[in-house]
Amino acid sequence: MPGAPSVTVLGLRARQWLVVAIVLGCVYLATGTIAIGGAWAELHRDPTNAEVERAANAEVARRWQAWPAERIFPTKIAYSTRDGRGEYATRTGIVPDTGCATGADREIAATLGKHGCKAVLRATYTDQLQGIVVTVGVVAFADPWAADRAFKELPGSQGPDGSGSVGPALRAAPFPGTASARFTDAARQDRTSDRGGPYVVLTTSGEADGRPAAAVTKERPGKPFSIAAQIGHSVARNLAAKALPDCHERGWKC
Repeated sequence: MPGAPSVTVLGLRARQWLVVAIVLGCVYLATGTIAIGGAWAELHRDPTNAEVERAANAEVARRWQAWPAERIFPTKIAYSTRDGRGEYATRTGIVPDTGCATGADREIAATLGKHGCKAVLRATYTDQLQGIVVTVGVVAFADPWAADRAFKELPGSQGPDGSGSVGPALRAAPFPGTASARFTDAARQDRTSDRGGPYVVLTTSGEADGRPAAAVTKERPGKPFSIAAQIGHSVARNLAAKALPDCHERGWKC
């Protein structure tokens, strides 16, 4: 009795389809193995120079949020006197308000807001003799390019010139019970500006006795407010200094 005719599907018999299934399974298995191997290699390879640079820049840009305020504004900051002697400025307080609109005079606040100001962090220092008071303001931006554009539009450094004002400037931040208690906006006699990475650092300074700027008729000899620029530069340099990323450590995104 003749055997039953073989059944075919799309021209292939059952055994042929079995062979096709086995071949496809091997192909999928090999493809999956390659994909898993590639993913493992990607996760465990060393970062490229471009990735390390991006990670370092991102870490710097997060510092205004990630760092404790005491790290941004150290308790003491070294500076040099006119005769080259080393002294220390002491922090009298840190302002809790970080608003861009409230940290500086209106004209400056408008420029900062125009370029995407994220926050204005302020702290106040006195010189070693507690005769000069300096309020420092760190202005955070999204990136160095925005910070640079804002920096170039801000008014430059200015000292007492007989006009009785250095406005517009960073807002003064007095702290009751300290040597900076009398340092108000009316007492501002000097302003400076600096930049580091995505940060602009502003300072405004005056005398601890609260002497109003309107009472100043000419520049005082000896440049008593020269420490302000040094303090501002120290804060800017500390914030902008790039750390060497460790892409395997928590907190780094390479």
